[in-house]
Amino acid sequence: MKREQIILVYDEECPACHAYCQVVNIRRSVGDLILVNAREESDIMEEITAKGLDVDQGMVLKIGEQLYFGADAIHALALIGSRYGILNRINYWLFKSKTVSGVLYPVLRCFRNLLLKILGKKKVNNLRLSGNDKF
Repeated sequence: MKREQIILVYDEECPACHAYCQVVNIRRSVGDLILVNAREESDIMEEITAKGLDVDQGMVLKIGEQLYFGADAIHALALIGSRYGILNRINYWLFKSKTVSGVLYPVLRCFRNLLLKILGKKKVNNLRLSGNDKF
């Protein structure tokens, strides 16, 4: 039986995003987690862009045919996540609530954007918006 692929698209050049994606695990019974760098061309990035999702504003999780964006993505990851390890338990505890995820995610994104601005990183700008290349 083929296991379902769960795809997580994130900005690999963001140290915070990269660290999070390296420690998050999903339960084996759910499927296999595939990490995709939003800065590289891929079929999933084409799909995300076609749906009008700005990966500079949030990570994207794909489960089956469903795309989850930003706070919804981190909430869904918490629900399907492994409880093994302290960081995965903290992730579950913080983001198991859709309401709390909706409040915390924009705050975390603000700090992420500030970090990337300090580091001098350019935006992914997958929607190719004019003048939208810097944080």
